[in-house]
Amino acid sequence: MPEKILVTAALPYANGPLHLGHLAGAYIPADVYVRYQRLKGSDVIFICGSDEHGVPITIRADAERIAPQEVVDRYHVIMKNSFDRLGIRFDNYSRTSLPLHHRISQDFFLRLYHKGYIREESVRQLYCAACRRFLPDRYIEGECPHCHSPGARGDLCETCGRWLEPEQLINPRCKICGATPEMRETRHWFFRLPEFQKPLEEWQASKKHWKSNVREFSSGWFSEGLTDRSITRDIDWGIPVPLEGAAGKVLYVWFDAPIGYISSTVEWSQKQNQPELWRRYWCDPQTRLIHFIGKDNIVFHAIVWPAMLMAHGEFILPDNIPANEFLTIEGKKLSTSRNWAVWVDDYLAVFPPDPLRYYLSANAPENKDADFAWKDFQTHNNSELADVLGNLINRSLAFVEKHFEAKVPAAGELSGEDRAILGAAEQATREIGASLEDFQVRAAVGQLMDLARKGNKYFNDTAPWTTLKTDRSRCGTTLNTTLQLEAALAVLMEPFLPFSAERLWNMLNLPGSVHDRLWYETPKLRLEEYHPLGKKEILFQKIEDPIIEAQIAKLRGAS
Repeated sequence: MPEKILVTAALPYANGPLHLGHLAGAYIPADVYVRYQRLKGSDVIFICGSDEHGVPITIRADAERIAPQEVVDRYHVIMKNSFDRLGIRFDNYSRTSLPLHHRISQDFFLRLYHKGYIREESVRQLYCAACRRFLPDRYIEGECPHCHSPGARGDLCETCGRWLEPEQLINPRCKICGATPEMRETRHWFFRLPEFQKPLEEWQASKKHWKSNVREFSSGWFSEGLTDRSITRDIDWGIPVPLEGAAGKVLYVWFDAPIGYISSTVEWSQKQNQPELWRRYWCDPQTRLIHFIGKDNIVFHAIVWPAMLMAHGEFILPDNIPANEFLTIEGKKLSTSRNWAVWVDDYLAVFPPDPLRYYLSANAPENKDADFAWKDFQTHNNSELADVLGNLINRSLAFVEKHFEAKVPAAGELSGEDRAILGAAEQATREIGASLEDFQVRAAVGQLMDLARKGNKYFNDTAPWTTLKTDRSRCGTTLNTTLQLEAALAVLMEPFLPFSAERLWNMLNLPGSVHDRLWYETPKLRLEEYHPLGKKEILFQKIEDPIIEAQIAKLRGAS
């Protein structure tokens, strides 16, 4: 029976377009992993959607003087199109403003409430008399009580990464009008998170395979002791709290957003005309639930969300949370407010998707922050994609086209060199698969390129341009072996370079789609003798200096 895997990627806020930090942190690693699992034959579904509630949405709406729904309607479409153009293939990309998500989130809240895991309390919160409103956390700025950096938000200090409450800020001020807010009494509901500290610690103790950043981050929270978390807020944009006497209260976005994984899977199930199909994944302990996130989401996915699932009682817990570190841009911290970012749609207006997918895989911030530099991107494209992988494919296909009527030559008798390179393809299939099973995308794409380098060395060492004149049969064997290697490369490329893999598949004139192959059958894939090849084309174009210099100038000019 195929392994059953439910993969999610963190729901992106629908308050702006996607940037490269989003891709490096969650979406490219998740898509690479899912594509590999599909090729392996696993029963895998890939779930995501737009996170459409919370203060970032209302801040954008206030700035543009439009309704929050207009903001999320616009950016939901923009982000979905960006994902599609990058080849990130979700089985379902939903949105949290859907009535379906509202209903499921409210049902989730009520289940926890009736089980006694949610309590009500009158609290004092910051209120802006000038704006005549209680201030959501991101409408408040002040000095961080831990590292004393200025400009900390009411929910987070971006300098030290600590999760904050607005009343903890030193010298708070209203971001809307700049006034000093005052404390006023209001009523809220709280999730009894401390009740789950011991079960969470015992559960995490069994996760020896988790990345160290997730385990260490969680350990820090446990050592300080978990506290009750506010589950509601005073704001007019969000999911209404389904209780009498809770008028004007909505569910805190941290609570409803991860429930979006469930509601998106339910929506997918309904689209299959099998409304209960989602339960095969969420309610089956044999399912592996894997959350791809950035490190800023660790606390929610490793502590708060599992506690919510424990409290609910019907759903599986995460099997793994492969959180990545951050991506910097040209050596500086990515900042959307200062426009120090590379936006996905701006990139796609100039370059194809695969070179970016390759670079963000080869430079993945798996264990520490990684940097996106335009010159380094150019080097990876030109010296690896074009000069190694693309060069092997182009010159071998050109040679067959010119000297063997664009047909696969006869295999002849294989030499030790021939068997060695075919054996290298078989070994690479195992090694790349093992790396991806362990969420090591960086290592896996390196192993792919190593195989292409071995292919180039084999081609050079066997010198078909020489044997063409002295031993045409031997020349044909070299080319046949090289084409068999390239058929394997097409499949092994697919998780990282899906568009290029499909183009190579078509150049080899193979039936169907490369996406339909099975991973571990790759070493057995064989082109028949005299099989006609398809139309040859340049797989990877080199990027010239002026194009890169224009991108650097654009980045520096926009910030």
